[in-house]
Amino acid sequence: MVGIDTNVLVRFIVQDDPDQSARAGQSLTTALSPDSPGYVNAIVLCKLVWVLKRAYKYPKPLILAVIEQLLNTRELALEHPDAARSALQSWQKGEADFSDYYLAAINRLAGCSTTIALDLHAGDHPDFTLI
Repeated sequence: MVGIDTNVLVRFIVQDDPDQSARAGQSLTTALSPDSPGYVNAIVLCKLVWVLKRAYKYPKPLILAVIEQLLNTRELALEHPDAARSALQSWQKGEADFSDYYLAAINRLAGCSTTIALDLHAGDHPDFTLI
Protein backbone atom coordinates (compact mmCIF):
# COMPACT_ATOMS: atom_id res chain seq x y z
CA MET A 1 0.00 0.00 0.00
CA VAL A 2 1.19 3.52 -0.75
CA GLY A 3 -0.06 6.77 0.72
CA ILE A 4 -1.49 9.38 -1.59
CA ASP A 5 -1.00 13.12 -1.10
CA THR A 6 -3.81 15.59 -1.70
CA ASN A 7 -2.11 17.21 -4.69
CA VAL A 8 -1.89 13.87 -6.52
CA LEU A 9 -5.66 13.40 -6.18
CA VAL A 10 -6.34 17.01 -7.15
CA ARG A 11 -4.22 16.76 -10.31
CA PHE A 12 -5.85 13.44 -11.23
CA ILE A 13 -9.39 14.75 -10.70
CA VAL A 14 -9.07 18.30 -12.02
CA GLN A 15 -6.63 17.68 -14.89
CA ASP A 16 -5.49 21.32 -14.81
CA ASP A 17 -1.72 20.84 -15.18
CA PRO A 18 -0.82 18.60 -18.12
CA ASP A 19 2.51 17.40 -16.73
CA GLN A 20 1.43 16.85 -13.12
CA SER A 21 -1.93 15.42 -14.15
CA ALA A 22 -0.20 12.90 -16.43
CA ARG A 23 2.25 11.89 -13.70
CA ALA A 24 -0.56 11.54 -11.15
CA GLY A 25 -2.67 9.50 -13.55
CA GLN A 26 0.24 7.26 -14.46
CA SER A 27 1.07 6.62 -10.81
CA LEU A 28 -2.50 5.98 -9.75
CA THR A 29 -3.41 3.72 -12.63
CA THR A 30 -0.24 1.63 -12.69
CA ALA A 31 0.83 1.45 -9.04
CA LEU A 32 -2.52 0.73 -7.43
CA SER A 33 -4.69 -2.35 -7.43
CA PRO A 34 -7.38 -3.88 -5.22
CA ASP A 35 -4.64 -6.02 -3.67
CA SER A 36 -2.33 -3.04 -3.16
CA PRO A 37 -4.55 0.04 -2.84
CA GLY A 38 -3.54 3.63 -2.39
CA TYR A 39 -4.19 4.95 1.11
CA VAL A 40 -6.17 8.18 1.48
CA ASN A 41 -6.05 9.35 5.08
CA ALA A 42 -8.65 11.59 6.71
CA ILE A 43 -6.52 14.73 6.39
CA VAL A 44 -6.08 14.20 2.66
CA LEU A 45 -9.80 13.63 2.15
CA CYS A 46 -10.68 16.81 4.06
CA LYS A 47 -8.06 18.82 2.19
CA LEU A 48 -9.34 17.46 -1.11
CA VAL A 49 -12.88 18.62 -0.38
CA TRP A 50 -11.59 22.03 0.71
CA VAL A 51 -9.43 22.48 -2.41
CA LEU A 52 -12.19 21.40 -4.79
CA LYS A 53 -14.67 23.72 -3.09
CA ARG A 54 -12.52 26.79 -2.44
CA ALA A 55 -9.81 26.79 -5.10
CA TYR A 56 -11.68 25.16 -7.98
CA LYS A 57 -15.21 26.30 -7.08
CA TYR A 58 -16.64 22.83 -7.63
CA PRO A 59 -20.33 22.76 -6.68
CA LYS A 60 -21.25 20.64 -3.69
CA PRO A 61 -23.11 17.97 -5.74
CA LEU A 62 -20.00 17.39 -7.84
CA ILE A 63 -17.76 17.11 -4.78
CA LEU A 64 -20.24 14.66 -3.25
CA ALA A 65 -20.00 12.56 -6.41
CA VAL A 66 -16.18 12.70 -6.37
CA ILE A 67 -15.98 11.52 -2.76
CA GLU A 68 -18.56 8.80 -3.40
CA GLN A 69 -16.47 7.60 -6.34
CA LEU A 70 -13.33 7.52 -4.19
CA LEU A 71 -15.18 5.49 -1.57
CA ASN A 72 -16.28 3.01 -4.23
CA THR A 73 -12.89 2.66 -5.91
CA ARG A 74 -11.35 -0.68 -4.99
CA GLU A 75 -7.88 0.63 -5.76
CA LEU A 76 -8.16 3.09 -2.88
CA ALA A 77 -8.38 2.51 0.86
CA LEU A 78 -9.83 5.47 2.72
CA GLU A 79 -9.16 5.98 6.40
CA HIS A 80 -12.37 5.46 8.38
CA PRO A 81 -14.52 4.72 5.31
CA ASP A 82 -17.69 4.28 7.36
CA ALA A 83 -17.12 7.68 8.96
CA ALA A 84 -16.47 9.17 5.53
CA ARG A 85 -19.77 7.74 4.24
CA SER A 86 -21.62 9.07 7.28
CA ALA A 87 -19.99 12.48 6.84
CA LEU A 88 -20.91 12.50 3.17
CA GLN A 89 -24.57 11.86 4.01
CA SER A 90 -24.56 14.54 6.70
CA TRP A 91 -22.82 17.07 4.46
CA GLN A 92 -25.30 16.42 1.67
CA LYS A 93 -28.08 17.72 3.92
CA GLY A 94 -26.20 20.01 6.30
CA GLU A 95 -24.60 23.43 6.30
CA ALA A 96 -21.36 22.65 8.16
CA ASP A 97 -18.19 21.69 6.32
CA PHE A 98 -17.50 18.12 5.26
CA SER A 99 -14.52 18.08 7.62
CA ASP A 100 -16.79 18.89 10.58
CA TYR A 101 -19.04 15.95 9.85
CA TYR A 102 -16.07 13.66 9.23
CA LEU A 103 -14.49 14.74 12.51
CA ALA A 104 -17.69 14.01 14.42
CA ALA A 105 -18.13 10.62 12.75
CA ILE A 106 -14.54 9.64 13.55
CA ASN A 107 -15.00 10.81 17.13
CA ARG A 108 -18.17 8.72 17.39
CA LEU A 109 -16.24 5.67 16.18
CA ALA A 110 -13.62 6.39 18.85
CA GLY A 111 -16.31 6.22 21.53
CA CYS A 112 -17.08 9.91 21.98
CA SER A 113 -20.62 10.61 23.08
CA THR A 114 -20.56 14.03 21.37
CA THR A 115 -18.21 16.55 19.82
CA ILE A 116 -18.33 20.02 21.33
CA ALA A 117 -18.29 22.87 18.85
CA LEU A 118 -18.78 26.60 18.47
CA ASP A 119 -19.87 26.38 14.83
CA LEU A 120 -23.59 27.09 14.62
CA HIS A 121 -23.94 24.96 11.49
CA ALA A 122 -22.24 21.97 13.12
CA GLY A 123 -24.38 22.49 16.21
CA ASP A 124 -27.46 21.58 14.19
CA HIS A 125 -26.20 17.99 13.83
CA PRO A 126 -26.92 15.40 16.57
CA ASP A 127 -23.23 14.40 16.84
CA PHE A 128 -22.35 17.90 18.03
CA THR A 129 -23.03 19.80 21.22
CA LEU A 130 -22.95 23.54 20.68
CA ILE A 131 -21.18 25.37 23.48
